[in-house]
Amino acid sequence: MEPIHSIFSRTVVLPYSDIDTDQIIPARFLTTTTKAGLGQHAFSNWRYNTDGSNKSDFILNQSSAQGCQILVAGNNFGCGSSREHAPWALLDFGFRAVISTEIADIFRSNSLKNGLLPLVIDKENHAWLIANPGAQVEINLETSSLSLPNGKQVKFNIEGFARYCLLNGVDELGFLMNQLDQIKQYEQERA
Repeated sequence: MEPIHSIFSRTVVLPYSDIDTDQIIPARFLTTTTKAGLGQHAFSNWRYNTDGSNKSDFILNQSSAQGCQILVAGNNFGCGSSREHAPWALLDFGFRAVISTEIADIFRSNSLKNGLLPLVIDKENHAWLIANPGAQVEINLETSSLSLPNGKQVKFNIEGFARYCLLNGVDELGFLMNQLDQIKQYEQERA
């Protein structure tokens, strides 16, 4: 997992509420246990025609979305079934963060464990981001703040352990593996 300290990027806006995990990555693509290649299937039903060609009017198929690392979505993003493939697909597409006013708990947990930063912000600043697609913003995980182009700083909350893991580029298992010496010492002292 790549450490996250700050993300400086333009935004892509999907202003729809209740985007569920099946819309993020349809169930027919859940046959893999690897992350690689899932980005091409992110929002597949919205991105492609039945013949496999791109839907030119869908934002992720437009040149303005290329290289954007921050997705701004409507309320209640990531609802629906629990599937780790959803954050995998977003990461493989190139997103590093998702911003909404509400993010489903299981999606948030899966995202944090896989290196995708899910940000919940207030409705006023979210509405500004929705109304200004392509805005250049900076997410600073060290200060837990989002900087808007007008200089406004928006604070966000993130659980301490998840923040530590993201800053250090480790998942929960990686964190435990980094503690092996202390674990072995503890076990020897109690043997």
